[in-house]
Amino acid sequence: MSGSDWKLPALMKNLHDRVSQELKSAREAIGHPGAKGDGSEKVWHKLFKTYLPGRYAVDKATIMDSNGAFSDEIDVVLYDRQYTFLIFELEGIGKVIPAEAVYGVFESKQEANAPYIEYAQNKAATVRRLHRTSAEVMTIDGLRRATPQPILAGFLAFESGWKSDAAGYLSKALAREQGDGRLDIGCIAAYGTFGCDGAGCQTSIEHDKAVTSFLLELITKLQKIGTAPAIDMTAYAGWLKT
Repeated sequence: MSGSDWKLPALMKNLHDRVSQELKSAREAIGHPGAKGDGSEKVWHKLFKTYLPGRYAVDKATIMDSNGAFSDEIDVVLYDRQYTFLIFELEGIGKVIPAEAVYGVFESKQEANAPYIEYAQNKAATVRRLHRTSAEVMTIDGLRRATPQPILAGFLAFESGWKSDAAGYLSKALAREQGDGRLDIGCIAAYGTFGCDGAGCQTSIEHDKAVTSFLLELITKLQKIGTAPAIDMTAYAGWLKT
């Protein structure tokens, strides 16, 4: 096949069709009795693991810091696995990940409504309040210390719980919290996407392309964050003496 045979619109449509089919199959399966539970978050885990670059790991986890503080348990955590080894997995309990490694956190529900948005905001705040260290590393320009970038937070759902004026109600719910609990980005698969910049939140109604649009926007935001800072291991090593 020659280069002239490839068509970018066709490639993008194929990506969208694959993502949509996976999501559709999962939503139908979760609709069966006994299959709900944490099924929705597993759908997003699979999508992220399949379509995000390999440098990003995806798990349900609790976040910790070097001061001994912990976040609430987070449904979907995007974190660095390439340069982070200080990750704990407790059998039957879950994973604990250092705050320095975290790129983004998401709450996942089957539908979006005001109480769930507030719940996600509260959870995001427990992560952003954690302390993050940054150690010096040797580069071609000498020793450098990276500044930890803001952690992304968002909300993921299959359906909208608002039967009318979903954009209006969603924008109002998002605007209530613009501090540590602000939500930067999100997707309601059957409805559209949203993004917040300061107190301004915009929703985009894309019934048939919401998930693909969301993935591309998420990757764009992750690219701007860059690489997670090097963890100051001495800050954690101090706990070995207690």
